[in-house]
Amino acid sequence: MKVALTIAGSDSSGGAGIQADLKTFQALGVFGMSAVTAVTVQNTQKVYDIQEMEPRIVHDQITCLFDDARIHSVKIGMVSSIELIQAIAKALKAVKPPPVVLDPVMISKSGYRLLNKDAQDALIDNLFPLSEVITPNIFEAEALIGKKINNVDEMKNAAQDILKLGAKKVVVKGGHLGEGRATDILYDGQEFKKLQSRWLKTKNTHGTGCTFSSAIAANIALGKSFFEAVTLAKVYITGAIEHALSIGQGHGPTHHFFDLYDRAGLNTE
Repeated sequence: MKVALTIAGSDSSGGAGIQADLKTFQALGVFGMSAVTAVTVQNTQKVYDIQEMEPRIVHDQITCLFDDARIHSVKIGMVSSIELIQAIAKALKAVKPPPVVLDPVMISKSGYRLLNKDAQDALIDNLFPLSEVITPNIFEAEALIGKKINNVDEMKNAAQDILKLGAKKVVVKGGHLGEGRATDILYDGQEFKKLQSRWLKTKNTHGTGCTFSSAIAANIALGKSFFEAVTLAKVYITGAIEHALSIGQGHGPTHHFFDLYDRAGLNTE
């Protein structure tokens, strides 16, 4: 069985972070392992607080897993300080990792800053060169390049600018662009590909970014190419949003096992 490792924060509400990553891996037929970077105090309404793990502990979680198992892909999510970023980079350099998918988690839906502003340069300098794929949304891409993004052409320009920062391949997620379709731009340094899906009107979108990037990592672990891995991940996240769960009073989670439940005839109402 293929194995994927998530390096990310814990979400106490279960819809995002390592919880979403592990569910996604399992749903797509990949065994998931995790290195926890932080514990968050959050529910479906907002993030209240974050307690980071000691950088040494994060480093050692990663290296001990690679010492024991063959890992076929890595997904990196929330890393909120320079020290954590440096610890992750040191660990990955020591183990010569498989393809890495980096989701540059910066700001929560409720506006909580998940990546300290002074850590953004460290993220670019330390983790971009180690990553096969970077998956920023519109707001994160704007923060990375220092420009506003208003349309698909500007998404393509942003993708090119992000590659200049050291990334190898990029997916600029356009779900927040508000053009009536959920449009993503893929760029591998030579070719662009535009992926579109229907716009799903729901407030239950907690963890969509985590789930999407984890689906890419899972598909890469399964041997899919960049464009194929992202295309399959787009289909998966669209289905997970379409079957999203109304849990809690805020943004409910996507349904990571929608396909399994459907085939088993299980009702999630």
